[in-house]
Amino acid sequence: MRSNPVRFINIFTWTIFDIIQWGFITKYLGGFGGAVFSAVTVILGSIVLWGFMSRIQQGIMSSFLEDIWSQNFINFFASPLKVKEYLLGLILTSVVTSAIALMATFLLAILVFGYNILVLGLYILPFLFILFIFGVAMGLFITGLIFRLGPSAEWLGWPIPMIMSIFVGVFYPISVLPHALQMVSKALPPSYVFESIRMIIAGNYNIWGNLSAAFLLALVYLFVTYLIFLRVYYRNLKTGAITRFNAEAV
Repeated sequence: MRSNPVRFINIFTWTIFDIIQWGFITKYLGGFGGAVFSAVTVILGSIVLWGFMSRIQQGIMSSFLEDIWSQNFINFFASPLKVKEYLLGLILTSVVTSAIALMATFLLAILVFGYNILVLGLYILPFLFILFIFGVAMGLFITGLIFRLGPSAEWLGWPIPMIMSIFVGVFYPISVLPHALQMVSKALPPSYVFESIRMIIAGNYNIWGNLSAAFLLALVYLFVTYLIFLRVYYRNLKTGAITRFNAEAV
């Protein structure tokens, strides 16, 4: 990023665009229902948190792809670097960029729309922590998928947040989904987070069951996706397929 400041734009672009777009939409809708509707609180809060999780997932994937595009990926493993240390580096890089984007969206929501997500109180901390764990899990899964199928499979990673938002109730309650899709929602940790946000806004603070389920599910996803990445890594190492990540980057 120091060598190419334009890359800083990617940290903010989509999250800021989402905040501005949905901010004006919710401001318009809020005018119909007044304070009872609480559209700004529900949707803008969800957008901020969902943008954070999406940045975590795409940040891990983007850092991995940068190593491939720069033909630097194999150089890492020609050193004593362990695969878990490499993954930790991807995660830490993503955390830094995601934290910057999160602060930018916080400020934008306050300055432009007068919305402060901290109205959720200390509940914001477990919400962010669960979404962080799940975002890392999704980042590892997509990275492992690209590692297995080759760099040309990168397009699979970009629409994941948009597709997943359908099932986890970012913009609407899970109850509006067909029964079959509700079953999918129950297997995804973010759905419990966003349902909890709506419960708090409705005055129901009995959300610890939701948070416990979300936390345990997120840990399971993280563990499984880590094992998947390791399996793909050792398979590529054994078959020699790891070398194509220099050739295909040209």
